[in-house]
Amino acid sequence: MIRTRRKAEFIHEDNTMQLEEATISELQVEMTQGNVTARQLTQGYIERIQSLDQKGPTLRSVVEINPDALEIAQALDQERAEKGPRSPLHGIPILLKENIATLDRMETTAGSLALLGARPPRDAFVARKLREAGAVILGKTNLSEWANFRSENSSSGWSGRGGQTRNPYVLDRTPCGSSSGSAVAVAANLVAAALGTETDGSILCPSSINGVVGIKPTVGLTSRAGVIPIAHSQDSVGPFARTVTDAAIVLGAISGVDVHDPMTQHSVDASFNDYMQFLNVDGLKGARIGVCRQVYFGYSTKTDAVINAGIERMAVLGATIIDHADIPTALQMSSSQSEFHVLLYEFKAHLNAYLEELNESSVRSLADIIAFNDAHIDEEQPYFGQEILLQAQETTNLNDPLYLNALAENHRLARQEGIDAVMDEYKLDALVMPTRGPAWCIDWLNGDHDIGGSAQAAALAGYPAISVPAGFVFGLPVGITFMGRAFSEPTLIKLAYAFEQATKQRRPPQFLPTLK
Repeated sequence: MIRTRRKAEFIHEDNTMQLEEATISELQVEMTQGNVTARQLTQGYIERIQSLDQKGPTLRSVVEINPDALEIAQALDQERAEKGPRSPLHGIPILLKENIATLDRMETTAGSLALLGARPPRDAFVARKLREAGAVILGKTNLSEWANFRSENSSSGWSGRGGQTRNPYVLDRTPCGSSSGSAVAVAANLVAAALGTETDGSILCPSSINGVVGIKPTVGLTSRAGVIPIAHSQDSVGPFARTVTDAAIVLGAISGVDVHDPMTQHSVDASFNDYMQFLNVDGLKGARIGVCRQVYFGYSTKTDAVINAGIERMAVLGATIIDHADIPTALQMSSSQSEFHVLLYEFKAHLNAYLEELNESSVRSLADIIAFNDAHIDEEQPYFGQEILLQAQETTNLNDPLYLNALAENHRLARQEGIDAVMDEYKLDALVMPTRGPAWCIDWLNGDHDIGGSAQAAALAGYPAISVPAGFVFGLPVGITFMGRAFSEPTLIKLAYAFEQATKQRRPPQFLPTLK
């Protein structure tokens, strides 16, 4: 059921809008009824960014506002009046992680000053799909520079271009990363939804720590063309939203086959333009849910208690809970160096290919990036170095047996001997586990203190996962992950929606300066 407001309730006496916790469907109703225009919505979100992101709590989640956003919104208003809306996203402002290319007046730098002024040859496919759906690309969000693949001592949410993004619940806590700004902006109601990218945890962790929904799709469901890469065997583009419904709307808009990303050919018979059809409040009834305890529980007793309470609720809602249903290879994956080897090799190869396509850029290779960082130490290396970039530069090519063997090991451990094995053994619809514990303190001296994440198996397999708000620990959000087989997004969305509707653990942040 869509909650509707009278115009007097949506537009305040001072002519500002009630944007907090407004869903995409609600905003569409307001525009359809003539209570608000896309231009007014866009202006309202810009004003929230100015008051909360650039001033006040100074979240630093949005690195750039699209200078053409208001003009685009006005044109979409005119189109709506003449022809009606194109899709559920018509006139809806959306932010993009700043590693997603747009062929407009905005930058695409992955947070690095080295790429300022570089022009991509075309929009990223997912950006083009959003434009075709009638969305307003409101701006770009800050990220962990190079998607957190620069230094072992990096601070999530920090980039040379955007500075340090802060957690909106407690401002001295991490936003996690690397899609830090996208998650924070959605959590703080600076936008209706946002896109992020994930190689290993970069959607799931920020969604959990910032109290929002994040969908990490199957590799190949959404195109990576035009996205500054880490590794094409693991990279995926997915949505952040405050509800499962809104995340499903955005996922449907950005999915599809792209000639510039061969992996999307695998989604020909497995993607949908409309994932809302899978929303079912009774979706947990009769579902077989496996609880993955080994490796993923035991880091935070209070987080474990929150997740256990959520699992108990699933049982009440009619799910059959198989506990334990551990991924047999979870410990091997967590101790193996194969993932890191694959990322090093693919990062160099795929980043060089991306850079070679740029227009108006003096940076054409990873070697150029490294040289730029050394020449601009004060701006680019004030807190941590670039040892991962240096290691990647030393790799050879993607025919190297070391790389090929590591990639094969990743797939074997995560797929046939991992997720597939446990799901086959217990005939499961999905696996569940804590997404991660609560946010740690930002620490530029020592870097991230994160432990206990559960994203790796889905990352290595290229399989989907969804994080949904599950509760709070000392006022900090924690999420629960639903994980499944390749292209099982419909099932995961159904389960996540039923859980969300039964638990309602999302609540807006209060921008506390610290925990007392």
